Amino acid sequence: MDQNPYAVEASAYLAPQELTDVESIRKRYLGHEASVKSMGTLYLIGGVFSLLISLAYIIAGIGSLNDTGPNEFGGPILVLLVALAVGAGFLSLGVLQIWSGIGVRKLWPAARIGATVISAIGLLGFPIGTLISAYFLYLLLSEKGSYVFSDAYKQVIAQTPHMRYKTSILTWIVVILLVSLVLLVIVIVSLMTLVRGRGAW
Repeated sequence: MDQNPYAVEASAYLAPQELTDVESIRKRYLGHEASVKSMGTLYLIGGVFSLLISLAYIIAGIGSLNDTGPNEFGGPILVLLVALAVGAGFLSLGVLQIWSGIGVRKLWPAARIGATVISAIGLLGFPIGTLISAYFLYLLLSEKGSYVFSDAYKQVIAQTPHMRYKTSILTWIVVILLVSLVLLVIVIVSLMTLVRGRGAW
């Protein structure tokens, strides 16, 4: 009866001397869990940002219909179609980011796949995006990442509700900067809408 019920699931990740205490398992992975959930928060913010970019492209495309005659882009209809296509792309990305962000924070295994796809795309954003996305891929695909998303770890969490993580100061700084950027985009989109509306009058 003294045997740890999680010993079988955790044996691939922990040394034998650590298998006698569920709290020690949680303590070992709590930092990684915190980083993964913080990544989910950043994905949520990035998803909102992508949705705003999508809205900006759609507004700009619709506004192009007020232009008369052809231009360097081939005419207002073509501009509208291109803007809608790009806007749809950012819309899809935003939805995927928000879903993955929510799922990663809840440690859904399926959301881990979506987050991996987003991080792989982010590798193209050289150099900063490449470094950040590479770190995110480590959080998701490392040995610790695999265990954090496992059913065994969910049972460990259920047994240790009193153990919680604290968000790092660096994460809060990044979140504040991203929120400020999102607010800036909202202001810009609002100004674009106002200017185009006056132009139509």
